[in-house]
Amino acid sequence: MEERKENNEIYSQKVKAGKRTYFFDVKATRANDYYLTITESRRKSKVDGEGYFYEKSKIFLYKEDLNRFVEAFNGIAEHIKKELMPDYDFDQFANNDSEEHGRSTGRDSN
Repeated sequence: MEERKENNEIYSQKVKAGKRTYFFDVKATRANDYYLTITESRRKSKVDGEGYFYEKSKIFLYKEDLNRFVEAFNGIAEHIKKELMPDYDFDQFANNDSEEHGRSTGRDSN
């Protein structure tokens, strides 16, 4: 989805999930500092039923919060998988729609 590319975007991964798509984008500030944006894009029907529009929600994650965020996310995911839903097959929905390896946007990060 190249039209999304902004000049401060360094690296991106996309995960498709039904009517939702999640974008994980590494971006650079003017001072060459880096941060992560996580965008959830949801496809919704227009009120008149003629076509669709996309509703987006974003989280900005800065370097000083990255380790705590990853730790909390992994802890919650493990709790759900092992304690709350140990018999559920979370891999049943894994498919080729997710771009696991990501893509560099061609910007030199040096």
